[in-house]
Amino acid sequence: MRQSHGVPATERVVLAVDGNSLVHRAFHAQARTGFRSADGRPLWAVRGLLSQLVAAVERVGPDAVVVGFDDPDASLRRERWPEYKAHRDPKLPALVEQLATAAAVLRELGVCVMVPPSLEADDVLASVARRAAGVGAGTVVVTSDRDAFGLIGAGTRVLRIINGGVEASPLLTPDRLVLLLGVRPEQYADFAALRGDPSDNLPGVRGIGPRTAARLLGALGGAAEVFAELDAGGSRVAAAVGPAAAARLTDPAARRAWERNRAVMTMHADIPVDLDAGRLPLCPEAVRRTFLNQDLHWTTATALRVLAHDGSAPPALPSGPLETGWSPPRRARYPGRLPVRRVSDQLTLF
Repeated sequence: MRQSHGVPATERVVLAVDGNSLVHRAFHAQARTGFRSADGRPLWAVRGLLSQLVAAVERVGPDAVVVGFDDPDASLRRERWPEYKAHRDPKLPALVEQLATAAAVLRELGVCVMVPPSLEADDVLASVARRAAGVGAGTVVVTSDRDAFGLIGAGTRVLRIINGGVEASPLLTPDRLVLLLGVRPEQYADFAALRGDPSDNLPGVRGIGPRTAARLLGALGGAAEVFAELDAGGSRVAAAVGPAAAARLTDPAARRAWERNRAVMTMHADIPVDLDAGRLPLCPEAVRRTFLNQDLHWTTATALRVLAHDGSAPPALPSGPLETGWSPPRRARYPGRLPVRRVSDQLTLF
């Protein structure tokens, strides 16, 4: 049983991977390689995803792996809110092809792959976290997006992939999220809705940036309480963020923006999940075949050891405190890239 700071740990840990996020990241980071199959199909992003998956499994030591992808053909959110992601250019054909190939390759590998109809990878992550908690397991979410921060909790951590790859990325806990953003995980949905998300074409409340949003939530707990207090006079809101910001929040458009963003950003956590489908270890022959087919010769031995436990004992988590070598940068600006130091090798979950 894993232990951390004397708190009893769960028997099982599930690695929930945002497939779209990691493929997108690898597509741009590895484009210079131009790696293609013998028949000319682009594969550099698929190869990058596989490398990141091995690194994440080696670092976390999970009992099962689930990878989620967006439905490429339909979107419930875009149907309900046409403005959602409407500003984005169409995906490049090479990216579209590699997203589909990545899902197929992971299935051949033996990993559990989920593409929920009309939903997104984020909804898979939320559903895995809820399902795992329901059976007494913990979850580590792997993504390069910040949307999953609201999933952080007593049994769920978020390994946010930033520059430097898996080893250099922070494993975010409730305490670390407070240090990073000034809000608790249960406040993150309100924080994001107030701030907005330009990447998804969701403007926030006018004049309310991340620092102001954090001060509001720190003083009043949640956005619903903020607007209720404004209806009652707004003295506490004005004390927290100043009279000018309080006045902007009284505009009816402010509440409408928050309500819309909360609705769009809310993840569906009710997708059926079979946690046994992605159990490790994987079949050694499937691992060997998959990695050699992607020309990942130098990674095959590691993949066999980490994913199939072939030729060595199952990977074990090192003992020690939870990555005490990592801390958020001073005066960190958010959103943006986080210039964190390389994390410690020490890792204990829950």
